[in-house]
Amino acid sequence: MNFENEKLNNDNVDENHEPTQNSVESGDEEIISEEDENTPKLISKLRKKIEALEAEKQTNLNGWQRERADFVNFKKRSDEERKEFIKFANEALIGEIIPVLESFDMAFSNGKVWESLPAEWRKGVEYIHTQLLNTLKSRGLEELNPPKGEKFNPNIHIAESLTPIFDKKEDSVIISTVKKGYRLNGKTIIPPRVVVGEYKEDNSHSASNTENPQIK
Repeated sequence: MNFENEKLNNDNVDENHEPTQNSVESGDEEIISEEDENTPKLISKLRKKIEALEAEKQTNLNGWQRERADFVNFKKRSDEERKEFIKFANEALIGEIIPVLESFDMAFSNGKVWESLPAEWRKGVEYIHTQLLNTLKSRGLEELNPPKGEKFNPNIHIAESLTPIFDKKEDSVIISTVKKGYRLNGKTIIPPRVVVGEYKEDNSHSASNTENPQIK
């Protein structure tokens, strides 16, 4: 009796268990089937998303690089404009001070009168002149006082006058400086005025040409 009841119970357990296993197996097949079908779509969707993110990243990077380059260029232009402004401001100011230097030079050039003045007074004035000149030099000012024998350069010098010379080697050569010039930061702002030698043939050669008009 007990044996029959036990068998009965076992049969009931088996009957109850089989449908549950079938149900799970059926469910697993359905899930696996569903995953197999959607996985390629999901991978494709993720790849497209990655490509879009990569493109967006590159676009942002390119934009950032352009903005950085524009900023660097803007900074360079601003620095150059600031330097040019400072140079222009210095040029205008120094241009107004140069006549003062020229007044000093005029006073020093008359040696006889200058030497007749009291020594202590002369030393004081010379010290002021040196101090002023050094200050202007520190701002880029340079005196242009071409020596005798330097080749005349129309881009730098102004020919105040021409003087005849009979040595062909001295043709277009500076004979003397009439007035000093000045250069500021490499730019000539006041050209020096000079006397330039102009080659002339000697008198004997000129007389020979006069006797023979065909020689030119």
